[in-house]
This record gives sequence, structure tokens and C-alpha cells, in this order.
Amino acid sequence: MKKAFLALTLLASLAAGAQTDKYTQVMQKNITLLDSAKSIDELQSLAGTFDRIGDAEKTKWLPYYYAALAQTWVGWNPATKDKDANAARINAYLAKAEALEKNAELYAVENMSATQQMLVDPQSRWMTQGKEASAALQKGLEADPNNPRLYYLQGMSLFGTPPQFGGGKDKAKPLFEKSVALFKAAHSAPLAPTWGQKQAEDMLAKCSN
Repeated sequence: MKKAFLALTLLASLAAGAQTDKYTQVMQKNITLLDSAKSIDELQSLAGTFDRIGDAEKTKWLPYYYAALAQTWVGWNPATKDKDANAARINAYLAKAEALEKNAELYAVENMSATQQMLVDPQSRWMTQGKEASAALQKGLEADPNNPRLYYLQGMSLFGTPPQFGGGKDKAKPLFEKSVALFKAAHSAPLAPTWGQKQAEDMLAKCSN
């Protein structure tokens, strides 16, 4: 009886390990595709794929995070005209992820979603979406003060703010410097987000010119 129990335990453990390996492989494949995706159609398709992975797994936030991230890249594409509709899709993915866990990476995407909406009409939306974007950054920094993507996004906000309102490249430069330094010191876990280093380096170069 004891041997049968041990055998069943071993089989269950092996099955769980195989399922985990399959999840990791599928996620890594699609993250690689996301890193190289250029077109809106590719990004939309990947967002849907990650969403389906999340629905199948049920307990993992990362698939929904990547679905939201793919949809965020759609929003930055100049060909995407309806930023509000796109932000609604981002936020729907984020809601699924945040029902499982709240963390700095999700707050970073929240910031970008609100920023995209704010940029539709900055003058009239600063007090709504602008504040939402800022609040998401602050929550992210409280959750993980060493997240390099948050400093990059904070730098982008200041870079795009006129100097007379407290922004400009001189104010943004230290944030890009910190972001780059944190990226260089980072040791990413498997499947963890890695985007942002090149963007931060490019923006630091712009601030140094």
C-alpha cells in the first residue's frame, strides 16, 4: 500500500512538472514573438494568445500582463486612432492580472494605459488620466523601488513636460540614468519582463545631447 501511494505521488509530481515545463515553453515562445512583433495585427494576435494562456492556467498573472503589454504596444502605434478603446482592452487584461496579484510591473502598464488616454487631449485630461498615470507610478515605486521600468516611465513623463511646468530633459536625465543603472544590475527571473533598457538608453542619449 505504501509503495502504491509513493508511486502515485511520484506520478502526480511528474505530471505537474511536465505541465509547468509546457507552460514555460509556450510562454517563452510567445514572449520571443512579442519582442520582435512590429505590426498591430501581430500584437493583437499575441495579446489574444496570452489571454487564452491565462484563462487556461487560471492562477498565473504573467500571461495577462503580457496580453496587456502587447495591447499597450498597439496603443503607442501612431496608426491606432482610438486610444480610449485600446486602453479599455489593456485595462481588461490588467483587471484579470490584478485579481491574482498586484505588483510593480502591472502598475507600469497601468501608467502607460492612462498616459495614452491622457495624450489624446493633454489639456483637458491632465486632471483625470494624468493623475491616474502618476498614481500608478507611485504605487509601482512603493511596491518595488528598484524597478528600472518605473524610472524610465517617470523620466518619459518629465521629458514630455515643458520646463516651465517642472519638466524638460534636465529633469528627466537623472531618472534615465537611474533606470539604465538598475537595468545593468538586474537579474531577471525566467519569464519576467525585460523590456525598457534600450528605450532608457536612447532617452538618456537624447538628454545628453
